[in-house]
Amino acid sequence: MFLIVGLGNPGQEYRNTRHNIGFMVLDKLASTCGFSFEESRPFKAHVVKTVLHGQNVIFVKPQTYMNLSGQAVTAAANFYKIPPQNILVICDDLSLELGTLRLRQKGSSGGQKGLENIINLLGTNEVLRLRLGIGPKPDFIDAKSYVLGKFLKTQEALLHTVLTKAQSTVEKLFKENFNSAQQFANSK
Repeated sequence: MFLIVGLGNPGQEYRNTRHNIGFMVLDKLASTCGFSFEESRPFKAHVVKTVLHGQNVIFVKPQTYMNLSGQAVTAAANFYKIPPQNILVICDDLSLELGTLRLRQKGSSGGQKGLENIINLLGTNEVLRLRLGIGPKPDFIDAKSYVLGKFLKTQEALLHTVLTKAQSTVEKLFKENFNSAQQFANSK
């Protein structure tokens, strides 16, 4: 069984912000694959349990704020007995340019507070992560305002391409293997 986590902040005021790109990827998968999320209070998340390309998968959108995302992830992982190496975290990355994706098997949080909380609560950095670039940040805007801001109209076409590529990356992970998904995600 696999746990796929899209990171974001709950609430309408954060909908379609750069920080919520992880939620956007899961929403695109839900729309394409025909499933819908339900609230799970014990997990503090919106959750769906389904089968994707023959694999049992639980999709999770934490409903804590970003910095506490690990609460939902550890609750679901512990309940379903999912090892860290079967967890994929999809999140924004301010240091990557919009349009750039990076799939890795392990590593640091890179300053992403939601991923950092997940790593800390799981006690390991050996979780898969798919980082989606949201940069570059203009010099005149602080990081918090930038990540909590919405994508520009001029970025909508590229955002659509990014979400489609992220969805395809997740599907390749299950249809093929990690190496194939990584090569696809990390290519320009």
